[in-house]
Parts: sequence; structure tokens; C-alpha cells
Amino acid sequence: MTNIMVAGAVALVISLLGTPVAIRMFRRWGWGQLIREEGPQAHYEKRGTPTMGGLVILAAVVIGYVVGHVGSGGISDFYDSGLLALGTIVALAILGFLDDIIKIRKARSLGLQKRAKIVGQLIIGLGFAFLAVEVVDIGTDLSFFRSTALDFGLFFYIWVFLMIAASSNGVNLTDGLDGLAVGSAAQVFGAFVVIAFWQFRHKIFYDLSVTGSDPFDLALVASALAGACAGFLWWNTAPAKIFMGDTGSLMLGGAMAVLAIMLNTQLLLALLGGLYVVETMSVILQVAVFKRTGKRIFLMAPIHHHFELQGWPEFTVIVRFWVLSAFSVAFGIGLFYADFLTKGGNL
Repeated sequence: MTNIMVAGAVALVISLLGTPVAIRMFRRWGWGQLIREEGPQAHYEKRGTPTMGGLVILAAVVIGYVVGHVGSGGISDFYDSGLLALGTIVALAILGFLDDIIKIRKARSLGLQKRAKIVGQLIIGLGFAFLAVEVVDIGTDLSFFRSTALDFGLFFYIWVFLMIAASSNGVNLTDGLDGLAVGSAAQVFGAFVVIAFWQFRHKIFYDLSVTGSDPFDLALVASALAGACAGFLWWNTAPAKIFMGDTGSLMLGGAMAVLAIMLNTQLLLALLGGLYVVETMSVILQVAVFKRTGKRIFLMAPIHHHFELQGWPEFTVIVRFWVLSAFSVAFGIGLFYADFLTKGGNL
């Protein structure tokens, strides 16, 4: 347990102290945020705020994970599951970085074309799925609180891609208000720390000899992610001094899917990340209804902008959405624990 706390604490400190350094560097390099022209007028004042803060989060996660392996007895083993999760997170951060740098170089609010981004997510998703099955030796079955009897077979590879794409895009859509996405992400990763450590303490119940993943190593990854998000939030909260950009949002969203897959809690992610589901569905509904009827359900999508345009102060929207996210995370953790009790789990 101490190693998990160390991983989170180190990531928090690095993110907290490293972000102001990044702010000064990014300003000097001209890495400023571009704002959607159709967005709320109040957001225009944020134009030029340093972006790509996801690079700081990434550095904090990697260092936190590595330091988390250091103990009184030396350096503990690095397991395939943790290294694969970390490698996938790095790959998604690179994809997001390409999106961000194109925006800056071309001075527009749109970076990679949608097709290019999807192809990138497809390659990363399929690569992760292949290594997870062939190297880590996880099952190809659907999971909720743990593995089910429904084996996806080859469709599992597509399922993994859909999870990573949906999760990363969901966080990306939510990242429209200061601290909203990274603050809620810290809650989700905190939940994964609890889930991973609980599985580590009850290996027989969760049949970890079959799944192949090492929950303790994944707990280190989740703890580092939670700590890095918390440290970055200090500077990203309204009024934000820096944005994480697609570098951060694609990485964090994808990390949630990766942890859910490796910990056999795939469908549970929809509850833990309930806020992102709501944000994504608001965009889908807005587009679908507008194409069919020519009318809009919301003043603007994603839904957080709808409440802004209704007159809610930005900070009010952020805090209330954080509360909704906390309720969703708590509900997910509660169901996870309830499953453990009802299925005969022994404390």
C-alpha cells in the first residue's frame, strides 16, 4: 500500500511543481490555446493560454510509476500489465500532441482530421489489445465487476478500440471548462486505485491466475494518474493558467479504458465515468436531432456549454458537474463492492 501512496504523491508533486515551469516554457514557445469561434463569448479571453499541459501530466505519471517500485528492499519487479498500460498511455499522449501541435502551427481550433485521429486510435487500440491478449494473457470476454461468460473472441479487438476511442473522445469533449475534465478524471483514477488494490487483496475471488493482469502494478499506474491530475488541477482550475490540450484529454480518457480492460471492469467504466457519458450523449443527441428536425435540444453541445449559455457562471457549472461525477464514481464503487459481498467475497 505504501508504494501506491508513494506513486501518487510523487506524481502529484512533480505535476504541481512542474506545471508552472511548463507554463513559462510554453509561453516562450508560443504554445497558446485557440478557441472555437462558435463558443461562449466569455471564453475568448482564454485565447493564448498555454496548452499541451498533458505533457506535464504524462511526465508525472511515468516518474510516479517508476518511483512507486522503489522500496526498502530495492526496486520491485515491473510487470507486463503495468508497462503495457503505461505504454498505451504514452502512445495516446503522442496522438494528442500531434493534434495540438497542428492546431498551433496552422493557427486554427481544429488539428488532426477526424479520419486521421480515428486511424491513430485504431492502431493504438488494436496494438494494445493484441499485446494484452498475447503477452499479458487477459481473457477476451466481456466484464462488468469481473469477467463474465460472454467471450467476444476476435470481436474483442474491435471492442477494445471502441472503448478506447469512446473514452478518450468523451474526456476530450468534457475538456471545455477550466478543470472540469482533469478534476473529474482524478476521481475516476482514484476509484481505479481502490478497485485494483481490492483485487490484489482478493486474488482468489477475482481469479487473477486466469486474467494475467497484475492489479498491484496497475494500482501504481492509477495512483500516479490520480496524483498527476490533482497536481495539474491546481493550475488548471478557473481561471486556468494552462490547459492540458488533446495531449492530456486523449491520454486520460484512453487510460481509463485501458485500466477498465486490464482490471476486468469494462462496463463499470460507464458508471465511473458517468459524466463523460452524459457529455458525449449530449453531442450525439444534438447532432442527430438537428439533422432530422433542424432544431437543437440544447443551446450548445457539449451540455456544459448549454448551462453556461443559460446564465450559469463557469465555476458553478464546473463544481456542480464535479459533484455529479463524484456521485457517479461513488455509485460505481458501491456496486463493485456490493457484487463482492453478494457473490460470497470474504473480507
